[in-house]
Amino acid sequence: MPHRSPVRIRVQRDGPLLVEGPVEVVGEDGEVTVSRRFTVAVCTCRRSRIFPWCDTSHRRREKRPGEGGAV
Repeated sequence: MPHRSPVRIRVQRDGPLLVEGPVEVVGEDGEVTVSRRFTVAVCTCRRSRIFPWCDTSHRRREKRPGEGGAV
């Protein structure tokens, strides 16, 4: 079995997971989605129109009182 380097995943507050690619994402239903890009943004808010990939829909959500930003 060849040695593989660990995959780097960057976690961002209120944003997607940034994964060094290429990647395969397996959904709940078993569907496999592939990206060959060098870095991919995986949606964590589930609002993306191109799920599992991020389309920045998380930026349009309203913040609840006490969530970041100025008061």
